[in-house]
Amino acid sequence: MNKIINPAEATWASILQRPTSNYSDLDEIITQIFKEVQTKRDVAVSKYTSLFDGITIDNTLVTDQEIELASKEISDELKAAINLAKANIEKFHLAQKSQKIEVETTEGVVCWQEKRPIQKIGLYIPGGTAPLFSTVLMLAIPAKIANCKEIIICSPPNKKGEIHPAILYTAQLCGITKIYKVGGIQAIAAMTFGTAIIPKVFKIFGPGNQFVTVAKQKATQFGVAIDMPAGPSELLIVADESANSSFIASDLLSQAEHGTDSQVILVTTSKTILYQVETEITKQIQNLPRKAIAEQAIANSKLIYVENDALALTLINEYGPEHLIVCCKNECFFVDAIENAGSVFIGNFTPESAGDYASGTNHTLPTNGFAKNYSGVNLDSFQKAMTFQKISEKGIQNIGNAIEIMAEAEGLKAHKMAVSMRLEYINNTIKSQ
Repeated sequence: MNKIINPAEATWASILQRPTSNYSDLDEIITQIFKEVQTKRDVAVSKYTSLFDGITIDNTLVTDQEIELASKEISDELKAAINLAKANIEKFHLAQKSQKIEVETTEGVVCWQEKRPIQKIGLYIPGGTAPLFSTVLMLAIPAKIANCKEIIICSPPNKKGEIHPAILYTAQLCGITKIYKVGGIQAIAAMTFGTAIIPKVFKIFGPGNQFVTVAKQKATQFGVAIDMPAGPSELLIVADESANSSFIASDLLSQAEHGTDSQVILVTTSKTILYQVETEITKQIQNLPRKAIAEQAIANSKLIYVENDALALTLINEYGPEHLIVCCKNECFFVDAIENAGSVFIGNFTPESAGDYASGTNHTLPTNGFAKNYSGVNLDSFQKAMTFQKISEKGIQNIGNAIEIMAEAEGLKAHKMAVSMRLEYINNTIKSQ
């Protein structure tokens, strides 16, 4: 890792730069695939599944028999772990339910807000070397709690034309039975346009590689919403001498093993901790099955020493990490003042892995600095806030003149007339009584 001691604030932007790819280079092929799927539908989906995944699949919809078989392939130990995680995620997201908000803004003018589910949801679940069945929990559970009417999953098949059994087991546990063996750009395009087999959705959720990330952004050009712009995983840890260096190293490596373009950063007010963490990373990385991946990510990562907590906080808010771990005696200072972070983990015994799997919070979070203006996935992500209003005769009398004056000032005569006619009707009715 790159060690940086007391960096000048003017250098922070370059120091904190993400190791992201130039996504503009991908636009041409993504546009091409989208056009083909839009016109040729399932034929195009099959073509690109064969090209990218090396498998031709006659029926992309997972059958009940495949789901049943998958359940038998999962150990009881893993089933118990998944069920524990499911219970905690349900508890946390059920607590996010909000009641109707109603207020009489002026006598006779009643306004209220209600949440309504997004009807058609598409979940993209990565497969490959790290089949993220945990993401099924994180996305399917709040979608179900929100009462979304149609929820589908697309996930890339392996060379045998199968989806990892843990993904299938978790999906059916969450009540999702429409699961399609389609991945990559073609999956996002299929959910964007709809095919004879794969339904069109209104919003697409889920992580993926750079091709999936840009494909999701392309989907927004065709009226489909997405959860958020997302990129490679990232973690920033702020620590002082009270932190456990072995724990810190393990947390940094837990994100580094996600992918070669992941970024992990330690910001510390203790030079002792900085050097101890560096030593621990060198030791712990040797035992990782994904060592080669983690090593490339570590090469893009930083160990940064700053003199005090105030500087550390300013640097963190400038970076806006996806995940932030706080291991400091003065933890309240950071917890109370942090402004830009996707999810925050506090104390020596709160690993980032807990949020990835089983504590209850959602692990679908903004990356690449988008924590400055995006929330992570939550119950509201699957809902729309709709406003309502009802105005009585007394109410329109109370606010009507203000509306007329404002409409007149904006030069919108019909707007004014819509109110004036009602006021005139009320006045005439009163006079005739």
